[in-house]
Amino acid sequence: MSPAYRRVLAVTTLMIDAGPVASAAQVTRTGGVPLAPAGTPWPCCTSCNGPMQFLAQVVLDDLGGGIEGRGILVLFACQNDPGMCSDWEPDSGGNQALLFPADGLQPLPQPDGVDEDLLLLGSVRAVSLVHVDEPDYDKACEEWSAGNDHSASSVLGQLGGSPAWIQGDETPSCLSCATRMSLVVQLEEGPDHSTAMNFGGCGGAYAFACEPCGRAKFLWQC
Repeated sequence: MSPAYRRVLAVTTLMIDAGPVASAAQVTRTGGVPLAPAGTPWPCCTSCNGPMQFLAQVVLDDLGGGIEGRGILVLFACQNDPGMCSDWEPDSGGNQALLFPADGLQPLPQPDGVDEDLLLLGSVRAVSLVHVDEPDYDKACEEWSAGNDHSASSVLGQLGGSPAWIQGDETPSCLSCATRMSLVVQLEEGPDHSTAMNFGGCGGAYAFACEPCGRAKFLWQC
């Protein structure tokens, strides 16, 4: 293995809070309104049948690799009755991770008669991507925070890399090809409690994908 290849493996790509951004921007962000192809229905929880809350979207090109036009990943979780619909489990029906092509996306219309607070987070946060020469996510967060005189709460998560599990490894396998899915994004709840994502209180979330099969999974731990 060449030194250059070892260096690539040692990098963690942190998502740093870059402040407000347009609610429908086609960028990697938390909050705002989801983008989807025309005619896409707003995802609903299979337990309570209520519409889910949109959490975040990831532009897959931001993962690097020299491939463009990979599309986006959008993430939803049920907040109609927090804690009752098992939205932390990847196959409970209480959350959804959806892969969409990059072209032809538009803001997803909200269901009529539903409180916007249930559908959308209270703030929209863009991210700046910072590469830290440390493979361990938690150590990379500490290193970045110490070196930039910023609170660790400015870290919104990581793109790609290896998940930093709070509990045991729950990496899902693709239902189509049976291979282990790759981590797309690990998310923190967010720096502002009033607009934070709900991962059980100080928890973390993990979204995985099998891009060739067009499948994705989402879960969280605390």
